[in-house]
Amino acid sequence: MPSTMLGEFIGTAVLILLGNGVVSGVLLRESKANGAGWIVITAGWAVAVLCGVIVATSLGAPGELNPAGTIANVLMGARSVSDAVMHIVAQFAGAIVGATLVWLHYFKHWGATSDADAIRSCFCNSPAIRNTGANLLSETIATFVLVFVASAIGSKLVAGAAPATNLAPILVGALVWGIGLSLGGPTGYAINPARDLGPRIAHALLPIANKGGSDWGYSWIPVVGPVVGASLAALLWMAVSA
Repeated sequence: MPSTMLGEFIGTAVLILLGNGVVSGVLLRESKANGAGWIVITAGWAVAVLCGVIVATSLGAPGELNPAGTIANVLMGARSVSDAVMHIVAQFAGAIVGATLVWLHYFKHWGATSDADAIRSCFCNSPAIRNTGANLLSETIATFVLVFVASAIGSKLVAGAAPATNLAPILVGALVWGIGLSLGGPTGYAINPARDLGPRIAHALLPIANKGGSDWGYSWIPVVGPVVGASLAALLWMAVSA
């Protein structure tokens, strides 16, 4: 078991706690942030990524926090398959824990909120217009941008002769903010299988007041789309940066 599992676990838990926390603050009734809007949600997720990556890397983990990113690193030769499997397990476990903490933090607000769809949105994604092909394409494109640009951020040609190591968490957070603002409208930009499926599992299992179904029919799209997009980005990056 790689020691980096702990960092991926805790970092992903922080990511989901802060990311789904801002969604809950905006959507749940009687929250002081209720109705704050999309700009607040995208900004909150950007900071969530920044904080999650910093925590993970400070504990010696790569700070991927995203199974799609981990798979991309395997394709690019930066991660062994065995370590990748362990990291992905840690990421999903951390996502479930982070979502559980969101439920506890907003404990009194679930009962004050009657909209089951809004409650589910505090855990996982759903499309603005439900169309399998379009939704899958949106998640693929958004994750492609995430992995391709993140690879560029790590390039030795960025910020001088060495990778922009110290700036990377800030730059990746800014990248996620940009993706949310530009590409997040159709599906809510999961761009991370653990970010969607882990909290969706928590939503299904937790005794959340006023919750409805967990929309399992849609659940495969925020998993498959990011994996496809990340894989295509990894392959293109290797081709153009060789």
